[in-house]
Amino acid sequence: MQTQAPVEIQEMVRSTVDAYLAEKERERANRPKKMALIATKGTLDWAYPPLILATTAAALGWDVGIFFTFYGLNIIHKDKQKHLQVAPVGNPAMPMPVPNLIGAIPGMTAMGTGIMKTMFKNHGVASIDDLLEAAVEAGVKLMPCAMTMEVFGFKDQNFMAGCEPSCGAATFIEYAADADVSLFI
Repeated sequence: MQTQAPVEIQEMVRSTVDAYLAEKERERANRPKKMALIATKGTLDWAYPPLILATTAAALGWDVGIFFTFYGLNIIHKDKQKHLQVAPVGNPAMPMPVPNLIGAIPGMTAMGTGIMKTMFKNHGVASIDDLLEAAVEAGVKLMPCAMTMEVFGFKDQNFMAGCEPSCGAATFIEYAADADVSLFI
């Protein structure tokens, strides 16, 4: 049979817990907000979201880290980042939907990529190069995934200046553990 603790003990426990929570809230209020992003896609249209979110948060004073894994590594790869494309095949969200048969015609990926780059430029959206430069300048942690690098045969020197040393999932999870915002893109 369970007995209820005396009121004095309940009040003491409540007071101790309240004091602990208040201290943790003060600690949290005294540090910058933190954002942890995971970038998994390596196409032009999927490179923009993590970079725009990261540079915006960094401009607001947030501590930001992006974990680049699988094809997301293309965004920070020195050779591949200059050739990010968007394919119209199977992409019904394109501004001008292209039937798959037409999208498969040679040159359609280059045309779709050119259209997207022109649209972004005409609307004053920074290029991927500009966003990467801004991210490095703002202190965004660009974290390449060591496991994926090994699988794909990449080395640390394959990545742009300003990247963190390659790291594993455990390192990123430790970074993200106290993030205010965590996003998988």
